[in-house]
Amino acid sequence: MQELTHYIDGAHVKGTSGRFAEVFNPATGEVQAKVPLASKDEMDKAVAVAQKAQPAWAATNPQRRARVMMKFVELLNRDMDKLAEALSREHGKTLPDAAGDVQRGLEVVEFCIGAPHHLKGEFTDSAGPGIDMYSMKQALGVTAGITPFNFPAMIPMWMFAPAIVCGNAFILKPSERDPSVPLMLAELMEEAGLPKGVLQVVNGDKEAVDAILEHEVIQSVGFVGSTPIAQYIYAQGCANGKRVQCFGGAKNHMIIMPDADMDQAADALVGAGYGAAGERCMAISVAVPVGDETADRLIEKLVPRVEALKVGPYTSGNDVDYGPVVTAAAKANIERLVQTGIDQGAKLVVDGRDFSLQGYEDGFFVGAHLFDNVTKDMDIYKHEIFGPVLSTVRAQSYEEAIGLAMDHEYGNGTAIFTRDGDTARDFAARINIGMVGVNVPIPVPLAYHTFGGWKKSMFGDLNQHGPDSFKFYTRTKTVTSRWPSGIKEGGEFSIPVME
Repeated sequence: MQELTHYIDGAHVKGTSGRFAEVFNPATGEVQAKVPLASKDEMDKAVAVAQKAQPAWAATNPQRRARVMMKFVELLNRDMDKLAEALSREHGKTLPDAAGDVQRGLEVVEFCIGAPHHLKGEFTDSAGPGIDMYSMKQALGVTAGITPFNFPAMIPMWMFAPAIVCGNAFILKPSERDPSVPLMLAELMEEAGLPKGVLQVVNGDKEAVDAILEHEVIQSVGFVGSTPIAQYIYAQGCANGKRVQCFGGAKNHMIIMPDADMDQAADALVGAGYGAAGERCMAISVAVPVGDETADRLIEKLVPRVEALKVGPYTSGNDVDYGPVVTAAAKANIERLVQTGIDQGAKLVVDGRDFSLQGYEDGFFVGAHLFDNVTKDMDIYKHEIFGPVLSTVRAQSYEEAIGLAMDHEYGNGTAIFTRDGDTARDFAARINIGMVGVNVPIPVPLAYHTFGGWKKSMFGDLNQHGPDSFKFYTRTKTVTSRWPSGIKEGGEFSIPVME
């Protein structure tokens, strides 16, 4: 069995804690590797290496740091197929979806190439007699990120690319479920010219997380995962004086108005609801048709599409729509919630409970499920399922539909499908959710905008990537400068004011 490593000071380093986690092939259910789980001592050593490497990197001018990102983009494109295959093997995603995971991270790296512009400060000439004022954006120092299993390439790059191009060192604690791609990314960053020790990968569980939160050298922490853990990391990180951004769970609604193109809406729901087996924080898990006639038309369109979905291993190439979920525990939780929906009175229109794939009976495959007549008091509506399950909640009016999304505790993403511009404009303006799609089912912003939800989907003040990332990974220092020019008045003892 393969034994994975940490990546510290430019080298693969075996774990010394004696603790390991199993890494599965979700398609077969087999253990394919074991990954070391770092102790506090191992984390401390990695931080010490980062602290030593960071000052020289921060002193490197932004244009040279950006050139490392340029080369990194080239290497990501070169190794795209290799990265996608490794990602699919541990996560279960289809190969095209895995390549998309890498691509969306790559696009953030491309945005970071503009660091010389984004790191410019402000200047005021002659703010007072002989006085100039200017601001500088300076690196924080050693920063850290704790990333989830569902995007093992994209989200690490969303964090470490802006952090590093701003002049910081970065400690990455990836998910122990699919750690190979983060290790490969660290290798590629150094091949691109990044000095050793600036980016390090330390695998681990809660012990490693707590070591990050408690380490006084680490200045900021980014996190993506479930809301309970996001709340814990945010509270502990802030209590320890760190800058923290945490992104939690989601329950994304898509409202379908009576005037919507029903074929377009159905296609969008199938892709957004079942892609990546529903293991996306931006997946649409709730369809809200307005009016019973709209709902009946939508269900009629959805059923054959959902029943036709092809489920299989990533080795099937482009011939499958989605693969297995990541672990046996994830599969069991999805199946439990599906049964809860039935028990609480929802109508299971497409039943995927008996799904089995010949030759892969031990894999973590879950059939596609479609519910109708779901109500907001049901568990399948209240909780994030993170699986191939779409719930239909019928609304009798636009106001009822928008109210469902606005009243839910999560506020990550939402969408509306309509041909009416006035309705769409009202929806975008009123909805209390961070990312909004108009006839776009998964409104993940492009790299030069920011990504972030509201309510219990996000804890912190600044979003991921885009302009916010350069704010999050830097501190602003403002300098007031005065050079002697024959001024001989002597000291002043009252507070200075501008005349």
